Amino acid sequence: MSDLIVIGYEERSVANRAFKTVQELEKAHVVDLGGLAVVSVDLEGEIHVDTPKKSEKTAVSATAGALWGLVFGIVVLTPGLGVVGAAIGGLIGKLSQMGIDKGFREKVQSLLEPGSNAVVIMASKMNEEKFAAAMQGYGGTVLKTSLAEEDEKELVDQLAGDAG
Repeated sequence: MSDLIVIGYEERSVANRAFKTVQELEKAHVVDLGGLAVVSVDLEGEIHVDTPKKSEKTAVSATAGALWGLVFGIVVLTPGLGVVGAAIGGLIGKLSQMGIDKGFREKVQSLLEPGSNAVVIMASKMNEEKFAAAMQGYGGTVLKTSLAEEDEKELVDQLAGDAG
């Protein structure tokens, strides 16, 4: 089982520092990451995603691909934003089946208003006490949901199928 954690910040500099701290926590074996990113929404509403360098393990794993599918499925690919293709519709359906309910998606969307930032984390294992203590100084709004292993695999398979 993995946790999807979205921590919202008003300032990009704070999100960047939190992002670096999460990377340090992974190196210290406090958290086992499947994906990590800083998502920023500029004042025009355009979404920007920054990930660890490609040489780092979190950027090249299959689960990291699932994380970006989740981020964009939650934040961008929502019904009602215009024409939704069959592949995108399938991804949205998969997100709903996985227990990523509409309420959670709406909370993430409201967190990522223009001018805001978030650190998005997919973690398969975590020492929650040490993680919380390390992240406490950054503040932010924390949203969290869990994904079962079989749901993660199905999402990775769905995303691979959509890419081909």
